[in-house]
Amino acid sequence: MTKLKFGLVGAGGIAQAYAQAFNESKCCELIAVADVRSDAAAALAEIVGGKAYGEYQQLADLGLDAVIVATPPATHPDIACFFLDAGIPVLCEKPLCTNIADAIRMTQAAERAGVVFTMASKFRYCEDIVKAKGILASGVLGDVIQFENAFTANVDMSRRWNSNAEVSGGGVLIDNGTHSVDIIRYFLGGIESVLAVDAGGTQGLSVDENVKMFAKTSNGVTASVDLTWGINKELPNFVSIYGTNGTLHVGWRESKYKLNSSPDWTVFGSGYDKVASFKGKIENFASAVRGNDGLYITPDDALASVQVIEAAYASMRQNLWQPVIEKAAAAK
Repeated sequence: MTKLKFGLVGAGGIAQAYAQAFNESKCCELIAVADVRSDAAAALAEIVGGKAYGEYQQLADLGLDAVIVATPPATHPDIACFFLDAGIPVLCEKPLCTNIADAIRMTQAAERAGVVFTMASKFRYCEDIVKAKGILASGVLGDVIQFENAFTANVDMSRRWNSNAEVSGGGVLIDNGTHSVDIIRYFLGGIESVLAVDAGGTQGLSVDENVKMFAKTSNGVTASVDLTWGINKELPNFVSIYGTNGTLHVGWRESKYKLNSSPDWTVFGSGYDKVASFKGKIENFASAVRGNDGLYITPDDALASVQVIEAAYASMRQNLWQPVIEKAAAAK
């Protein structure tokens, strides 16, 4: 099978994971890297055997099959729309962008061009997450009573662009919370309202670094989310589902479930594998570009993630539950 030829815009930290994933992929290859930091572009291009460019516009004439946008969020709309308008499919890193208007602009550009467009949220491509969804869908856990998600890492963000709201759109809520929103919607369906609370910071950042969020879904489940960059809170699991018939955990190193009728846990996975998840997302995207498979994360899913996060920030400011205004239909 001929490999699809990808270009990558942005040679920052996350690009290293993409490089590893491309080097393991049998259906996709990374042939061009663009970054305004020429040294960073050249270093990453050398890893994948591609060529380096200083401006992302230079990638448009290379005959690429697709482009990945992995720059800071505030730059996503202009870069993604540039390639979409040129008829080139785009896989855009999360968060999709920093506001709903730009999210609509991006999804409409993809629709006008008639090309594949999606948002990258790595946990949706984690094998254990997919297996857990299947276990939940089988009904063995019964009705979901509680759903918990946690992304809790103590990371120095003081010198990273993530703590600059002008380019990031906010702090840990928009950064890791976008993963949370996508996971909740994947397991439980649409989100109708959210409540977010800023628990304060330890790093002196101008953006949120410790956040609690609750999300009410359209099927009546309330999910809780625990997000932090600033405290030591190592947890074994990042998703826990408590049903009327049993409990399921998706962990960093092991995933398992136990029915109320059984004394034993059933292990169904070995946890989170970052490179495998990145490989999964580029290959799902490539399969969609070839017309062989549907996207795991559709443009409407991507738009909804921005809508929920924007509502969550409104909740945080007002200390009130906020409805999630579904504008996906209006965007069409």
